[in-house]
Formats: sequence, structure tokens, C-alpha cells
Amino acid sequence: MTTHGDSATRSGAPAVAARTSPPDAVPEPPATTGDDSLPGALTGLREAIGATRYPLALPSADPARQTATALTDQLDDYLLPRLARLDAPLLVVVGGSTGAGKSTLVNSLVKARVSAAGVLRPTTRSPVLVCNPADATWFRQGDLLPGLTRTTEPSEDPRSLHLVTAPALPPGLAFLDAPDIDSVVDANRALATQLLAAADLWLFVTTAARYADAVPWELLRSARARGAVIAMVLDRVPAEATDEIAAHLTEMLAEQALDQAPLFVLPETWVDGQGLLPEGVTAPLADWFARLAADADARAAVVRQTLDGALAALRPTVEALAEAADEQVAAADGLDERVRAAYRGAERTVEQGLRDGRLLRGEVLARWQEFVGTGELFRTLEARIGRLRDRLVAAVTGRPAPAAELRNAIESQLVTLLRGVASEAAESAYTAWKANPAGAGLLDPSLAHPGDDFPDRAERLVRDWQRGVLELVRIEGSDKRFVARTAAYAVNATGLAVMIAVFASTAFIPTGLEVATGAGTTVAAQAVLQAIFGDQAVRTLAAKARADLLERVRTLLGAEADRFLSRTADARPAADAGDRLRRAADQVELARHHSGLAADEEGAR
Repeated sequence: MTTHGDSATRSGAPAVAARTSPPDAVPEPPATTGDDSLPGALTGLREAIGATRYPLALPSADPARQTATALTDQLDDYLLPRLARLDAPLLVVVGGSTGAGKSTLVNSLVKARVSAAGVLRPTTRSPVLVCNPADATWFRQGDLLPGLTRTTEPSEDPRSLHLVTAPALPPGLAFLDAPDIDSVVDANRALATQLLAAADLWLFVTTAARYADAVPWELLRSARARGAVIAMVLDRVPAEATDEIAAHLTEMLAEQALDQAPLFVLPETWVDGQGLLPEGVTAPLADWFARLAADADARAAVVRQTLDGALAALRPTVEALAEAADEQVAAADGLDERVRAAYRGAERTVEQGLRDGRLLRGEVLARWQEFVGTGELFRTLEARIGRLRDRLVAAVTGRPAPAAELRNAIESQLVTLLRGVASEAAESAYTAWKANPAGAGLLDPSLAHPGDDFPDRAERLVRDWQRGVLELVRIEGSDKRFVARTAAYAVNATGLAVMIAVFASTAFIPTGLEVATGAGTTVAAQAVLQAIFGDQAVRTLAAKARADLLERVRTLLGAEADRFLSRTADARPAADAGDRLRRAADQVELARHHSGLAADEEGAR
């Protein structure tokens, strides 16, 4: 003869706690329970949960993802199908720790070997659902636990549901033998938790040796928070320790506000040749379930209590998801601001470089001096201002090379500045993200430097800007006799002078520093331009050319910033994701009260 679960010898009579009556009956739900408002609200909540992501590496992200998955499973597995069929058979999910004897207990209650039991762990590799043949259609349809594939044969696949019929089990009641809640197999543990959330009634099986383990109590507290109906089985209790252990477990249940849960104490005993416990041992528990199955009001009370408890628990759970979504948005905003600050700094550096005269140094200054000629030319400007334009045209016509060299020097100086500020901004943004776990998870090494094509884009920007300056000169001077009297070289020469003007102060009023830096050339440039267009035209040209350049720079650096920002854009939830979750949860709570379930909450409990 084999033993109940292991090779230990068991003997003694069953001891059953006093609290073994079915839950009190409550009135049938009012007609409003069957309308579409509550299922519709739950469907809206499911959509809101499914649309919210938690991709950034924040402390709340993993718990939120797990909670979202669990809620979605519960909505699909239990709440929606149960609301659609309140009169469906009562589902009792049998859960417990490894080796607690769940399968043996289920087999004994249905008087048939329907679920594998043995010494090797884990024994239950896929869940087994046992029902009366009259109820098989309901469970075979797949409305309940739709994610599990129905089978009629035992399976090693934890995502399959083995359906078995047992004539000894009364109609209206079904047992689901779940995997161990503390299984060494991750998939089994996750599935056990999912199945328990789909139960109308939780039957927790523990042993005299393991009733104080932490994992079962965590799940029991979760069940209590959801208002689920719970019954407890304390298995394999030595006869001499029955009173002491049962009293201690009763105290523990009371401390956790679970003292209303019926408690059944089963002694150590043998199993027969079919692996079943003696009927005398399981009789009190079997009788309790038989009365529950025979009493439609009692079954309705269990369903309503568990269903309403699960619905009532949605709002605080969804609020935690909403807060996690808000944290994701705030974290993404923070990462974005670090990037924008870095590239705003780059823009300010470029703008300052155009103001402080630094771009007039070096190669640009040398080429400008070469372009406009010797100091003797400048000394003749005031005395012979009327002939300046002709001299400038002649000088440019005869010396095209200096103009090209000056244009190239301007381009080189600007490109060098742009590459420098882009490199600093990329490094600053990269460093800021790397120091933040949420940002570090989004980084790629290439972001530490400007894009590979940045030099080409910077050069193209400067060349386009230079062409724009020439067009600006052409437009601004279109109604002046100067254009009519000169060739395109005059426009080119004036355009180059405007470019030099952009490198000086905003209003092109040279400071002492600019004069010293440019060795007087800014004064000369101003005199040349004023001779052609007049004072206001000089200011207008310089301001427009500078504004055009800065706008092009903003666009260029904005594209660089987008290399970072696109990553948060892809990762972040919608800005109002948290509010959407809250509104959906509020809608469920409102529909719950309108349904009549919440009105009878106290009576059901």
C-alpha cells in the first residue's frame, strides 16, 4: 500500500475545525448586474492597461509590468467570463506548497485518480480541471482561462488545461489542481498565481510542517485584499500535535483577518491502492463541498463575494499602475530636459561666438585683410567715398582668388565651431543619461559623439547660409543704383563683408575688443557697407544674416538632439497614460456600484 504523498506512516482520526459551514446565502443580484455597463467598463480598463508601457529602468517598472500582466490575466481569465455567466459552475482552485498533497486530495474528493501524485517534484506540470460531465461544456468552451489550451490527455505543457470529468463530483462544482505556488519552475509559479486569481473559491492546502511558510501567506494576504472566499486544509497532522498545530494556525489566520476561512485538519494516514485517502478522513471536507454544490444561494454568495472583492481591488491596484506610468513620463521628461539643456548650451556657445569676435581671428582675419587690400585703401574711404564702389568692383574683378579663400576660411571657422559645440553637447547629454539608470538603458555608444554625417551637414549648412547671404544682399539692394552699376562680383564682395559683420556685435557697432581683435578691419567693413547701403541697411543686413545663421544652427543641433529624444519618444507612455488608467478604474467602480454587486458586499462577507 502506498502512502499519502510520501513514505511516512500516518494514522489517526480526522479533526475538523468548527468553522466548516458554507458561506451565508445572499439574495440573487438585481437585474442591472446583467447589463453591459460593467463588462464594458472592464473592457475599457483592459485596453488602458494594455496601452500603457513601462520601458524605462525605474524601480517601479518591473512591479508595474507584472501587475499589468496579472490584471490583464484576471480580466480575461475570470472577471469578464464570470460576469457573462454568473450561473456557471463554481470553480475551486486548489493551491498550496510543493508536496502538500493537493493532487491526492483532489483525487480523493472526486473518488478517481484524475491528477498525478507522486514523490517527484514538481508533480503537477499542467493544471487539471475536474468537473461533473454535465458541466464539461462550460469549461470546454474556453471562456474561462482562455489562454490555456484544452486537452483531454495529461500534458507536460504548463499552458494547457487538462479537462477531466468525474461523475462522483456533484454538478455546479469544479476543482482545478494548480501547480505548486513555490515550484522550482518559474512557469509553474506564475501559472499557479494566475489560476488562483481565476478562482471563485481558493482551497489552500498546507501541511503541519510547512503551514508557516512565507509564500502561502503572501498569497493568502493577496486573496484577503481581494475579498476572495478561502478555505484552508491543514494536511498530514500527527495525531499527538493536532490540537496544538490547529490552534496555532487558527491564531495566524486571525492575525491576518482570515479567521472567517473554514479550516479542515487532515491527519497523517495511508492511501489506498488507487492513491486515494480514506473516505473517513476527507468526509468533513467532502460534505462541506457537497452542501455548497447543492445550495444555489450559497454558491451565488461565494461567486458574488469573490467577484465583487476582485472588482473592488481594481482601483487601488490600477492607481499603482497609474503612478508608475506618471513616473515613466516624468523620467522621460527629465531625460529629455538633460538633452535639451546640453544642446541649448551649444546654441548659446555659437551665438556667443558670433558676438565676441573670436571668429574674426586667425585665418578669417588674414583672408579678410587680403581681400579688402592694404591700409591705403581704407585711408582713402572718407575722402573718396563716392568712388569706393568702383574701386571695390575692380579689386574683386581682378582678384577672384582672395574672395574664394575668404569664403572658405569663413566656412572652415564656422564648421570648426559647430563640430566643437556638437561634440560637447553629445558628450554632456550622454554623460547625463549614463548616470541615470532610466537613461543608461536607452544609450548606444554612438550617441557619445555627433552623428557620422555631422561634418557633411555642418559644411552644407554654412555653404547654404553663404548663398543665402548673397541672396539677401541682392534683395536688399535691388532698388539701389549700386546693383545696376556693378557686376555680380560686387554682390559677392558685399556679401562677404556682411558675413564678416555677422562675426561682430549684434548691431555691428564695433567694441574696443573687436577693433583690437580685427586690427581695425571691422571698422573698415562697416565703412564699406555704409558706403553702399547706409547705416540702417548695414544693421538690417547684419541682423538678418545672423538670425538666419542661428536658425540654421538650431535646426542642425536639433537634429542631433533628436538622436537622443527619439529614444525617449519610442519608450515613453502617453503623457496622460496615468490619467487614462485612473479614469478607466473610476468607470469600473461606478459600474460596479450600479451593477448591484457592491450594494450587497457586506451581506456577502
